[in-house]
Amino acid sequence: MSLWETLREDMETVFSKDPAARSKWEVLLCYPGLHALWMHRLAHALWRRNHRLLARIVSHWNRFLTGIEIHPGARIGRRFFIDHGMGVVIGETTEIGDDVLLYKGVVLGGTSLEKGKRHPTIGNGVIVGSNAVVLGAIEVGDYAKIGSGAVVVKPVPPAATVVGVPGRVVEPKAPPATTKPDLEHGRLPDPVVDALRNLEARIEALERSLVRRGSPGNGEIGRSEVADGAEETLARRQSSTSARPLSSCRGEETSYGIQA
Repeated sequence: MSLWETLREDMETVFSKDPAARSKWEVLLCYPGLHALWMHRLAHALWRRNHRLLARIVSHWNRFLTGIEIHPGARIGRRFFIDHGMGVVIGETTEIGDDVLLYKGVVLGGTSLEKGKRHPTIGNGVIVGSNAVVLGAIEVGDYAKIGSGAVVVKPVPPAATVVGVPGRVVEPKAPPATTKPDLEHGRLPDPVVDALRNLEARIEALERSLVRRGSPGNGEIGRSEVADGAEETLARRQSSTSARPLSSCRGEETSYGIQA
C-alpha cells in the first residue's frame, strides 16, 4: 500500500471502531490514538533503518504529545486503533496483528531482562479493555477479548474471553464469521459470581437434605443426592433469570460484576 492509502485506511478505521467519530476533520485533529499511530509509523521506519536514537526521540515526542508510549521497535499491523489512549504502553518486541482495538491504560509489557522476545504477540481482531495488562512473551489468539483490568500472564486461545486477576479464560468459542469489532466488551462472564451461585445452590441442597434426614423414618443422605439437589436448584435459578443477584442467608441481595 502507498502512504496515502495507509493514511486513508487508518482514518476509516477510526470511523468503523468509534461511533463518536463524526467528521474527517474531527478525526484528523482530535484523535490522539490516530496521531500516536502515525508517529509510530515514522519512528518504526527510522528504527528499521538503524537510526535508533532518532527513532527513540520521535517515540518520546509521541508520548509527550499523546500520552501513548509505543516503542519504535514494536510491530503493528493494519487497521489498528487506540481509543481514549492515555496511558497505553506497548513494548519493544510486541507484535500486533490486523484489526486490533485497544482502550486506555492498556499495557503490553515484558517480564524478562533478556534482549530477545519478551513482549506479547497479539493476534488479529483482538479487543483489549481499559487498564488491562498483558505481560511476557505470550500469544493472544485471533479474535480474543480481554476484559477491563485483567492481568494476562498465560497464552490466550483464539476467540476466548479472559477476565480477572490473574486472567482466566471463561468463554472459549468459535471465531466470529465477521471481522467487525464486537464493541460489547462490557458484557463479559463473571467466574466469581458463577462459583458463588454454585456454592449457594449446594448449601441449599445440603440444608434440605439435613431437614429430610431429621424427619422420622429417613436414613442418611448420600453425596450423590446432595449433588443432584444442587444441580436442580441451580437449574431452577438459571431458568427463572440468568442475571439474578446473589442472596445471603438473611435475604439481602448483593451484585457482583466486572466493569468494562
